[in-house]
Amino acid sequence: MIVESRVHARKLVEWAKDKPNVVVFSADLTSSTEIDLFRDTYPDRFYSFGMTEQNMMSVAGGMAREGYFPFLHTFAVFLYRRALDQLTISVAYPNLPVKIFGFLPGITTPGGATHQAIDDIAILRAIPNLTVIETGDVTEVESVFEAVHTVPGPVYVRQLRGEIPRLFDPSEPMIIGKGRILSRGEDIALFSSGICTEEALRATQILQSKGLSISHLHVSTHKPFNAQEVVEMASQVRYGVITMENHTVIGGLGSAVAEALAEAGIGKKLIRIGLQDTFAHGGSRPYLMKYYGIDAMTLIRRVEQLIGKTFHITEQDLQEVRLEPVHSEYKAEAL
Repeated sequence: MIVESRVHARKLVEWAKDKPNVVVFSADLTSSTEIDLFRDTYPDRFYSFGMTEQNMMSVAGGMAREGYFPFLHTFAVFLYRRALDQLTISVAYPNLPVKIFGFLPGITTPGGATHQAIDDIAILRAIPNLTVIETGDVTEVESVFEAVHTVPGPVYVRQLRGEIPRLFDPSEPMIIGKGRILSRGEDIALFSSGICTEEALRATQILQSKGLSISHLHVSTHKPFNAQEVVEMASQVRYGVITMENHTVIGGLGSAVAEALAEAGIGKKLIRIGLQDTFAHGGSRPYLMKYYGIDAMTLIRRVEQLIGKTFHITEQDLQEVRLEPVHSEYKAEAL
């Protein structure tokens, strides 16, 4: 599997070079959100606000009214908890083109409850006019800038940083409102998002080798949620549906899928993998994913529970899985 570093830093500088109205805001976490390269390359388009997220959000609304495209950066938890009122009234209510990049979503940080954005999707998808998306690999981090720039209103992005795997073909950029169909099958429908898709791919590769037929959709757009994709896939499977997310199961991907199934009258068993109404403590990402049950082995156990069969898959089996960039069912004409 290919892993790349500081993708956000490099791609933002490249993408914004011919877009003088794109300005970048920092809330005292410039290097931690990979915008130090933008600061050094385009110093006249970079604004540092210090630890004043509410002020940064309000200024973004004002500059957006004057024809600029503010790209806000800090840890996700500070953007939606500290500046929720300003985000709602100064940005979302007037439907302004402010792009909000929240880093360290869910349990991607060892910082504990004060730094872990575990309920941001639940809160922000309830705000009118606000588009909510989440990147899952290098390809999506590279293509997210153009994707959000096409949205006329505000966008919140759960963004990845540091070393990131490339799971998807680089010729298939992110498309707002469209999931990536990674496999089709008749036994189980699996919906995953963010960092959980990498874990899901590890599990599904082994499960499929054991004869299980899986439909797998990677979801990058939480709002507007494409219920039609979910209903189509879920209605065609035998055993049921599983969701997997780096977020509380309350109000996130699991809830969105449940709503879609209920509204369409799809009576399928649903298992939601995610944080089970709990705060998380500090620790490494692999440790936290295993501890809170959002890793590949957890998915395998939930699949076994759903279909009533044991596959005797071990941690060693998972470590031997080799992931290559996946060709989804994206079509060029959809771009």
